[in-house]
Amino acid sequence: MQKGKLLYTGKAKSLYETQDPHFLIAEFRDDTTAFDGVKHEQLLHKGAVNCRINACLMSLLNQNEIPTHFESLLSSTEAIVKRLTMVPVECVIRNIAAGSLCRRLGIPAKQVLNPPLFELFLKNDALHDPLINAQHAIQFGWATEDQLKTMQTLTYKINALLIPLFEKGGMTLVDAKYEFGVGREGRIYLGDEISPDSFRAWDKASGESLDKDRFRQDLGRVIESYEIIAERIHAE
Repeated sequence: MQKGKLLYTGKAKSLYETQDPHFLIAEFRDDTTAFDGVKHEQLLHKGAVNCRINACLMSLLNQNEIPTHFESLLSSTEAIVKRLTMVPVECVIRNIAAGSLCRRLGIPAKQVLNPPLFELFLKNDALHDPLINAQHAIQFGWATEDQLKTMQTLTYKINALLIPLFEKGGMTLVDAKYEFGVGREGRIYLGDEISPDSFRAWDKASGESLDKDRFRQDLGRVIESYEIIAERIHAE
């Protein structure tokens, strides 16, 4: 499949049209951002490792009847994906308290959340992705009630599939952000990516962060930590 016109440039990925109007090419770049793009660096090989991790996890979900936009790898940094109309609502699922949840509610870090906590955020950088509820999304036309129910159900199913994979690799899946879109037939698909940019993962033995918190908090060894995740989930 040939790369055509640049359709969209995000913080760390670019989307290109192809000769087939139903498919796009997603290019994973080395750009790394935090704090709504305020902090921005180029980290060598980051695009390639995220592309591998995403392909591994999306393929696992496809095999387990979770509909995703991922079709196949095109190169070390590119994937063929279904063209979706994205729902501007982010689904976050939290297994352990960390990050913004602790700051927002004064919850002690590392508190186990059982059952996992599900939250919705409006995807809007200018507003710093504010926390919303289902009524907000429906009232303002960001998503329908049926879409939200499907997105929540899929988020919990994805979480249940990935937790044991990370456990087997000696890691704890702390939380994750998922974005969904609508396909040409009206079906909801998981879109965007699953990578250390969009989930938190801690080493079970040391408790060390292996995800983008290393970049946010200037901990160093960002790509080395991403590579550890790739190796432990057998992302080839």
